[in-house]
Amino acid sequence: MAPTPTLSEQGPMFAEQRNARGNRIALLVLGVVVLLVSGVYLALHFATSDKLPAGTTIGGIDVGMSSIDDARDTLTKELAAPAKEPVRIVRGKKTFELTPEEAGVAVDVDASIAQTGADTSVWNPFTMLDILLGEEAYPVALDVDESTLSSAVASIADDTDREVAEGRIDFPDAKPEVSEPKAGRAVDQEATAALVRDSYPLKHTDLKLPVDPVEPSVSSDEIAAAVSEIAEPAISAPVTIVAGDKTADLEPEDFAPALSVQVEDGELAPVVDPKKLAEPLSEATKEIGTPAKDATVVIRSGKPVVVPGKSGVGVVPSEVATKIVPVLTKSGDERTLEVEPKKKEPDVTTKDVQKLGIVEKVSSFTTNFPYAEYRNVNQGRAAQLVNGTILEPGETFSFNETVGERTVANGFTTGTMISNGVFREDLGGGVSQVATTLYNAGFFAGLEDVTHKPHSFYISRYPVGREATVAWPSVDLKFKNTTDHGILIQAWVNRSTPGRQGSMNVVMWGTKKWDISAGLSSRRNARSPATRYDASDKCVPQAGVAGFDVDVYRTFKKDGKVVKRETITARYNAADNVKCQPAPKDGKGD
Repeated sequence: MAPTPTLSEQGPMFAEQRNARGNRIALLVLGVVVLLVSGVYLALHFATSDKLPAGTTIGGIDVGMSSIDDARDTLTKELAAPAKEPVRIVRGKKTFELTPEEAGVAVDVDASIAQTGADTSVWNPFTMLDILLGEEAYPVALDVDESTLSSAVASIADDTDREVAEGRIDFPDAKPEVSEPKAGRAVDQEATAALVRDSYPLKHTDLKLPVDPVEPSVSSDEIAAAVSEIAEPAISAPVTIVAGDKTADLEPEDFAPALSVQVEDGELAPVVDPKKLAEPLSEATKEIGTPAKDATVVIRSGKPVVVPGKSGVGVVPSEVATKIVPVLTKSGDERTLEVEPKKKEPDVTTKDVQKLGIVEKVSSFTTNFPYAEYRNVNQGRAAQLVNGTILEPGETFSFNETVGERTVANGFTTGTMISNGVFREDLGGGVSQVATTLYNAGFFAGLEDVTHKPHSFYISRYPVGREATVAWPSVDLKFKNTTDHGILIQAWVNRSTPGRQGSMNVVMWGTKKWDISAGLSSRRNARSPATRYDASDKCVPQAGVAGFDVDVYRTFKKDGKVVKRETITARYNAADNVKCQPAPKDGKGD
């Protein structure tokens, strides 16, 4: 038997055949592997395409391995109810509610899904694995109208913010009076807007409003120190004004109303208001030059006449207000300042008054009153203080500001007035008749009724529903000049005597804009008076008066056509029948 030939003896042809067979096997294995990998890859592709990652939550809602369409449906359903709820922001016991529309926020479902990276076609193998194995929490995406949101937050801030009250010292009656500093507060508007964006739509109730304190620039201790270091020296003595060879003393009582100690550039400093200083300065320095006179309007022979203004020469308030500050904390001869008299133009020029167009009677009204000397005094004094008042266009008249507190020093005496539903004796009794007459003159002039309060019960000498009471300082009569021209108020009293009624008269002059007529509804909601017993020495007996409600109609006409109508409702309480005696023990009356 012949031996088997070795590989080298078999020759190169046989080796080539062996190598070719090995390559075919390798290619076959490789093909199988490629097919397997491709199959797995394709399986992964079809399993992950149009899917969200397995552990995905949006706003806490599980949408893992959902298709984009399914996720959209789930989110739309789950977020529908909370997305309609108002945003509730709380500060203490107060809650601010904003509808989503008012807050400018809305859920954006598509953007919520898009942020997860989900796509309709996924070919990246790493993305496929991330979809299968990933776990991620996403917020709900919003469509935010930043302008609307900012406006809503600003509105909350307007309601909440409180300006810091810096401490200051004023000088009523020429004595230091301290106003303590108070911290303010300010809404952090940027943080509030972020809070809304971060919390909507799932956690947007009971959000705590971010508010920052705003501290005063100076402390109470610094204010207390300023009293002894600035305020008390300031009013310790007069200030001497030197103008050439003339001098004048400005007493503390003269400059104190214009003086205050305020915060300036973070520190307390004395400040003098030139406008408040002008009148007392003019009086104190009247020997230095001649005072200027403002132009005005007076009534002569039943017609408005412009009285021209006149320039003068004297001490200028603004100059004194600046130069007086450094000497206020000094003493002796150092409390002196030098000024140069200058030409002074009137504050109100002739041209200013002419532009007001006060050329004719606009309205007038008169009310009568029975004899009582206190009525003559009090109404006469109030009329005197009101007479000559000029209201520029847009300006508001205030009875209390014009007449002032009803005191003996201000020219008033004790009279009868209504207090707590009954008549009582008090200073200024009777001035409500002046207010009522003014109210009616303003009513028929077409002026805007800013505020007025009818008497608590009806007084028969006044027009039903068209009357006004006043009380210092809380109850006021205010009306606004809404015309394009000035209004001059003329007021006077025809005194009463034991045998003749008096009358309160008001005429308003300007340029007539409307024809005003008044109407009245029937009375309704009748209220019956009760009986009240009062054994005090302040008791004033009175007969009971029924209460009722009534509407007053004001019609504006121009060129014979109705421009507008207004309805004003007056509600009168019943006036008790007051008996100045102790209440009967049996409770049945006498």
